[in-house]
Amino acid sequence: MPSSEKKTQSLHQRMLSDIQQLILTGAWAPGSRIPIEQELMKQYDCSRMTVSKVLTQLANARMIERRRRSGSIVSRPHAQSAVLTIPDIKSEVAALGLEYSFEILRKQRRRSSTEERAVLGVERSIPVLEIACCHFAGPRPFCLEQRIINLESVPEAGEESFEQMAPGTWLLHRVPWTLAEHRIRAAEADAEMARTLKIRAKSPVLTIERTTRSAEAATVTFVKLAYPADLHQLVATFSPPGAMPAENARFSRPE
Repeated sequence: MPSSEKKTQSLHQRMLSDIQQLILTGAWAPGSRIPIEQELMKQYDCSRMTVSKVLTQLANARMIERRRRSGSIVSRPHAQSAVLTIPDIKSEVAALGLEYSFEILRKQRRRSSTEERAVLGVERSIPVLEIACCHFAGPRPFCLEQRIINLESVPEAGEESFEQMAPGTWLLHRVPWTLAEHRIRAAEADAEMARTLKIRAKSPVLTIERTTRSAEAATVTFVKLAYPADLHQLVATFSPPGAMPAENARFSRPE
């Protein structure tokens, strides 16, 4: 490979890596304008073609939006998930091309409250595990998970640390489920949601409340997921009666 070609490739990779890092770390926040082509050409001492290729690659990865006459801005991560499935939040974040992580905020083993008995469908007090967990897309909060696990249905959850695997992912891998009921609402962020998701109190959030039951018809878990309203949407794909079922799970950033 000629030396000039190697230099172009090296500049391309360096510029691409630098910009990706600035976006993923939040140094360039969603909606912020990135330097114009002439500034990038001067900074990296490269041709307009090299800059254009990098910006095109970032746009194809939906990390930036290129706008005529107004330059390029950092895209706002926006996930979509299927209504008729139980998606794994880690997979939702991975589909955005962002690094996933989570943090356990609260974990307490105790007896169920009256309200929890109602959502779990039991008439007597039972042992439960209460967990609050924040999921991150890159450095930014993506979802607040507030979960109650029925320890009579899943006793091993009481001994699990959830240090290596988030509660929802752990349950999907360990406990077969046969029935799930979703309740989807638009709501205002309460104090815990606002603090955890780093949004203003009473900001709009999309909440998904889900009760999951096992093959024995026992309730396994009740979970409430809260997403900032502008970062998530739910999608369902339907087929006419008698038709072949369509795929109903896909993760992407909407246009």
